[in-house]
Amino acid sequence: MTRQLASTPSTRPPDPPGRPLKQRPRRWSGRSRRDFFVFLALALPNLVLIAVFTYRPLISNIYYSTLDWTLGSASATVVGLDNYVTFFSSDDASKVLGTTAVFTLVTVGGSMFLGLLIALALNATVRGTTFARSAVFAPYVLSGVGVGLVWLFIFDPGYGVLAWVLRGIGQQSPQWINDPQLSLVMVILVYVWKNLGYCAVVYLAGLQSLPQDVMEAAALDGANGFRRFLSMSIPLLSPTTFFLLITSLLSSLQAFDLIRIMTPLGTGTSTLIYEAYLQAFGAFNRAGYSASISVILFAILLVITLLQVRFVERKVHYS
Repeated sequence: MTRQLASTPSTRPPDPPGRPLKQRPRRWSGRSRRDFFVFLALALPNLVLIAVFTYRPLISNIYYSTLDWTLGSASATVVGLDNYVTFFSSDDASKVLGTTAVFTLVTVGGSMFLGLLIALALNATVRGTTFARSAVFAPYVLSGVGVGLVWLFIFDPGYGVLAWVLRGIGQQSPQWINDPQLSLVMVILVYVWKNLGYCAVVYLAGLQSLPQDVMEAAALDGANGFRRFLSMSIPLLSPTTFFLLITSLLSSLQAFDLIRIMTPLGTGTSTLIYEAYLQAFGAFNRAGYSASISVILFAILLVITLLQVRFVERKVHYS
């Protein structure tokens, strides 16, 4: 005779509704530990290099900006924020910040706009596009010093190529190097020429990755090429534009080699980074004051990057 045992009801009260069940913490398995140590072995050298060669100099530079220190001197005096007060209260602050803003906005806007137009031309399926793409991108990989020397010879008002051409048509060459306004225009033109190939190649890659079925559907609906470009290509290229905006902006704010070669005295072209160089290694040797200008540039770069990621990325359409 078999007996059926009655199941005893559980005395544990049921969990209240909506309350998640507590899960027992999982222990690391052997594979998880192995993966962690592999990640640590691969990432730790890079983290150490970044800490030593990026964050340590940054922290040291912030400390140096609080000193009244002449480059090469064995002693320095702690002055706190006096270097920052001196910079913002000087007459050169507005000139340096204004020059930096004009140089950055014009070079970034010009490089991206002309790069997009050239990318549209290079996207055509005609003979010779491979050579044209190489020729457009070549100036970007050239040395900034070499590019500056060549263009300095072209713009020279006495024996330059441009002066020779202007004399041939009965015109006098402008004083590109000595005139502060023209020297800034000169450096901007050369910088845009050197960097528009980078923007063109990146935009070309974005154009070639656009969905062709969507473009063909728009063409069947009667949209012409210009309408498809404004209403479809531009929004679909927003991730590429966002990437170029950040990289070009950060690069322009740190442009140094062309300015150093073409205008050694910084006449009309003294941006923040070049002003920091002149203060430290020019006639003043004010290392602490130069460090404070570098910190101001770093703060501007940080704020611009955060604003771009916070607000501009909202208008980026990832497909």
